[in-house]
Amino acid sequence: MSATLNDRVNILGVGVSVLDVSTAVETVNSFLHSGKKGYICVTGMHGIMEAQTDPEFRQIQNNSLITTPDGIPTVWIGHLMGHKNMKQVAGPNFMMEVCAAAAKNGSKHFLYGGKPGVAELLKKTLTERFPGLQIVGTYTPPFRPLNAEEEAELFRMLQESGADVLWCGISTPKQERFMAKYIDRLPVKLMIGVGAAFDINSGLLKDSPEWAKRCGLQWFHRLCQEPRRLWRRYLLNIPRFVYLYMLQWVGLRSYELDLPKRSAHSLARS
Repeated sequence: MSATLNDRVNILGVGVSVLDVSTAVETVNSFLHSGKKGYICVTGMHGIMEAQTDPEFRQIQNNSLITTPDGIPTVWIGHLMGHKNMKQVAGPNFMMEVCAAAAKNGSKHFLYGGKPGVAELLKKTLTERFPGLQIVGTYTPPFRPLNAEEEAELFRMLQESGADVLWCGISTPKQERFMAKYIDRLPVKLMIGVGAAFDINSGLLKDSPEWAKRCGLQWFHRLCQEPRRLWRRYLLNIPRFVYLYMLQWVGLRSYELDLPKRSAHSLARS
């Protein structure tokens, strides 16, 4: 089967890619040999709602190599639109599957994000689980934009390490803005924004059980673990998301899906 990576479902103007985990991993492996540079967004309801008041952020997601369906509601919408092969590609699972493949194909990975100590813990966890995986560096950024000295330090670390992939775990929308800003300035081929995957895959947070994911209750599991940080995100965004998508579904509101016609981040797969 042949398809282009601009196969996307329009959800309130954000193009969510039609794929599953295996296709997403194949995309990463193919792209690393393409000679191009790009970034991957892992987007659920939160990222889509952030885009409603920020056209620049919406365009960042639409300019990605792929924007994976992080939450089950995005998958359900894809099924409604006739894409029955679309499945959830959540950040933590996606990261683990890419790392499993990387242990065999030799690609080099760099961890950027997390609170102090988290990236190092994640490196230890991943390399123990996947013997042969090359995690060639970690960087814990400040809770603000990088200054010139920090940018130079990060560039030097990436250059010396020879990293192919930079995993970005600084939460949405900061990580997407970072990737869009730096993908053409830093010496890596691919950036992937996975947010809470740093904490989940290092064991600091519990991942949602499979039944919660299948029922679309992954947000509730996260809320129970981090109520102070996440209550506003979920309790305010969920009703608004449902309302706006119903307007789109019945045709009372339309959203233009602005995808680049000839993107440097697009790639054919077969």
